[in-house]
Amino acid sequence: MDAVRQNLDLRVHDRVALDEIELYAEMLSAVADAERPLTVAEIDVVLGVRSGEPGRELTPQD
Repeated sequence: MDAVRQNLDLRVHDRVALDEIELYAEMLSAVADAERPLTVAEIDVVLGVRSGEPGRELTPQD
């Protein structure tokens, strides 16, 4: 394990993971500020997604 750590470049970041963490933080902030559950349209705004895109409908889970 120590040999792996020696070869690990700590300057390398997983851009996709960091972007997902940022989106998650933005969503948590929006939920914390809301006084009620967010609508799909509000979630889309937070995530920067245009409403009406295919596959954007939420369905109730049983």
